[in-house]
Amino acid sequence: MSNRRNFIRRLAGVTGMAAVSPFFNTVQGKNLLLALSEKAHLSPEDCATDEDFWYYVQQSYTTSANIINLNNGGVSPQPRVVQEAVERFNRLSNEAPSYYMWRILDQGREPLRMKLAEVAGCSADEIAINRNSSEALETIIFGLRLQAGDEVVLTKQDYPNMIHAYEQRAHREGIVLKWLNFNFPIEDDDFIVQEFVKAFSPKTKVVHITHVINWMGQVLPARQIAEEAHKRGIEVVVDAAHSFAHLDYKISDLQCDYFGTSLHKWLCAPFGSGLLYVKKEKIKNLYPLLAAGDPEDDNIRKFENLGTRSFAIEQAIGQAVNFHQMIGAERKQKRLHYLKSYWTGKALKLPGVHIGTSLKPAFGCAIALLQVDGKEPNEVADFLFNNYKIHTVAINWENIHGVRITPNVYTSLSDLDRLVRGIKDFCGA
Repeated sequence: MSNRRNFIRRLAGVTGMAAVSPFFNTVQGKNLLLALSEKAHLSPEDCATDEDFWYYVQQSYTTSANIINLNNGGVSPQPRVVQEAVERFNRLSNEAPSYYMWRILDQGREPLRMKLAEVAGCSADEIAINRNSSEALETIIFGLRLQAGDEVVLTKQDYPNMIHAYEQRAHREGIVLKWLNFNFPIEDDDFIVQEFVKAFSPKTKVVHITHVINWMGQVLPARQIAEEAHKRGIEVVVDAAHSFAHLDYKISDLQCDYFGTSLHKWLCAPFGSGLLYVKKEKIKNLYPLLAAGDPEDDNIRKFENLGTRSFAIEQAIGQAVNFHQMIGAERKQKRLHYLKSYWTGKALKLPGVHIGTSLKPAFGCAIALLQVDGKEPNEVADFLFNNYKIHTVAINWENIHGVRITPNVYTSLSDLDRLVRGIKDFCGA
């Protein structure tokens, strides 16, 4: 009953979108709303395997019927309601740009900030809206008050843009980078935490944690690492590019000081949208990447001095939040893990096939790394696309080699069956 009440509450909050979203007045849109109502009694676990329900979710997207996109880890498509919002706000902006953008649409930023704060589980005064994870995290990295000799702990498996930002600070200012180098997958949180702890020293000022390793989907125990860091007075930066709106959690659960994510990945928001979180008491001492009137202001909005931007993209984020809440975070996570388990379970029966990602929910979710004995990742990825029109990405990074396979909520079991046929064909099985 609790599941049903929560589902109906979310549905009541979103059905009003029909007034401004043509999609919900189409057959597909009406079928989705009906399916949401009819499946409200199902637990997230039961709903994860209900193909009728997810068929109507799939119909909410405009993805290709011919190319199977299994690289949602790079950037995800937007549901129709989000695309419609971008187009509607963009047309409005073009009627009189400086009026509609700055006097009308700009007024929507504060309500949007509150909407994002609800999903993120923090105060609206701790969230800045920007364009992507790199912008959010580089704002943090370049804004931290570090001096020559101060140490930062990070890993060789972190995202390149973040690594390069820290290396630039090391080059210019003499901060010291202390590297961890993991051999994932690892199904032992205590081991990971202790590796970080062993790297901490009295000179460590910051630890950088990639919540979900983008290359292969390993989930790091961010909260446990953060707790150990805070015991030692170390500030905590979390790269949540691949965990936000993918895993079911709140920012407060991670106990971090700083957090950055892209909204155009798992939230399925417009391309070029992101979120920066800074703990309230940390805002004053973090310098903005783009200059503000007062760099030591304690107002989170000092990080939004981007100049002219796409107000259409920014305001359409709200529809992505609505769609995400309509589906439900827990329901979504269960479905994503089910999709991974579905195809990996079949692929692992093929000769020479390995999965370089944990299949346990605690250590991974949608993302999995396909590995074939004696074959380079590019060979596998090229074969899948050239012969089966399956779009994936070959990964060759520190201790990580394979093909990243990343379904999303619109991915069907028949898509994954084609993937398994392609892998079987490639292996000659």
